[in-house]
Amino acid sequence: MEQRKNGLERDVSEQLAENMRQGWADTERTDLQPIPQAQHTARRRAALSARFPGERLVIPAGNLKVRANDTFYRFRPSSDYTYLTGDQTEDAVLVLEPVEDGGHEATAYLLPRSDRENGEFWLSGHGELWDGRRNSLTENERLLGLPCKDVRELGEALREGTGPVRLLRGYDAAIEEALTDKVTAERDEEFRVLLSEMRRVKDDFEVADLRFACEATARGFEDVVRSLDQAQATSERYIEGTFFLRARVEGNDVGYSTIAAAGPHATTIHWVRNDGAVRDGELLLLDAGVETRNLYTADVTRTLPINGRFTPLQRKIYDAVYEAQEAGIAAVRPGAPYRDFHQAAQRVLATKLHEWGLFGDMDLEKVLELGLHRRWTMHGTGHMLGLDVHDCAAARTEMYVEGDLEPGMCLTVEPGLYFQEDDLTVPEEYRGIGVRIEDDILVTEDGNENLSAALPRQADEVEAWMAALRS
Repeated sequence: MEQRKNGLERDVSEQLAENMRQGWADTERTDLQPIPQAQHTARRRAALSARFPGERLVIPAGNLKVRANDTFYRFRPSSDYTYLTGDQTEDAVLVLEPVEDGGHEATAYLLPRSDRENGEFWLSGHGELWDGRRNSLTENERLLGLPCKDVRELGEALREGTGPVRLLRGYDAAIEEALTDKVTAERDEEFRVLLSEMRRVKDDFEVADLRFACEATARGFEDVVRSLDQAQATSERYIEGTFFLRARVEGNDVGYSTIAAAGPHATTIHWVRNDGAVRDGELLLLDAGVETRNLYTADVTRTLPINGRFTPLQRKIYDAVYEAQEAGIAAVRPGAPYRDFHQAAQRVLATKLHEWGLFGDMDLEKVLELGLHRRWTMHGTGHMLGLDVHDCAAARTEMYVEGDLEPGMCLTVEPGLYFQEDDLTVPEEYRGIGVRIEDDILVTEDGNENLSAALPRQADEVEAWMAALRS
């Protein structure tokens, strides 16, 4: 086993090696039941199989990523691998092998238990004595509901295999090297796109997990409101840390880097430094989501008065964004063009900006035609949501933004107005104010459901909610 360069112990005596091989209890678990999503992952694999008859399909989970030197980021598998297996372990690979009578035979290739005979379990830096117990292959077969084999044998098997292959690229360099002469960029891109499109419509398991993610996220927002006094005494980092605690306790992690943007930082769309002051009288834009232990994430934004009360100008801007969001949510329904909710929200925002005189004498329709309102609205009004915060991102345009909404789709509706500190085209009192309101909306058979509705949105309700939490 490779030793650390400056490790203190350089040698292993024969007596110590023999001692470490002995005296360990059998911990094999024989009473395991399939994970709750096993029936769903089986159905998803069958749907994938039907799309690519006669082709070997290879979907890696990915490997650990170095944070610095010999430390690693906490592992998070590729979303497509998890979607098709329910497994979350590093170095794993799902292979769908075509069979002669049609369809595929699915196998999860995983790391088995650490070898105690050769000392790998304690001499390797990633042995079980260091990183924790792994499931045996038999245990994983029971949990995942599909055959499992040793992933260390997969590379050679892939090299020796024949016939067309499609690979999900970008997650496992060793698997890509093993298939380098068997795959093409064009086929693999088609595969990546199809995998992304499969996740557009959520099943019952996914909807339940997204609903829980939103519920846990609401509790995280409540935690933040209760901690605003401490945040004012420290910085935005206190807000980020407060929400992260909820995400780790109830879920797996945050689904994306938390935006805890106080004061003028709220005008920076992707403010994730979170190192600024939290001041009385200013607004806090908090964009955060709990990722569940099954890896589905919420994505919610609220803009809150730090002292619990909006100023008249803050409320005026906030109410404009709220009205735009209401229009956007109302446009979410089955059969509606995907772009409708964006256009509905943007029209409201452009109308408000026009009423405030920010376009001079220009006609409102001309403003919309030229997109001049985008100076202050900046981003699209939403995106699909699921295992990724920007879910289904590789889907074809005609299947996504140019398509129609269907029951089971989940998307965010998140209009905003952002007036930069140095923007001389707006009245001085507007500068440094940023407002965004974001909710997670499920398309239903007859309309929509706001999965994050537990968090108030209307200004009076926000103030009352904050007062109750801080009393």
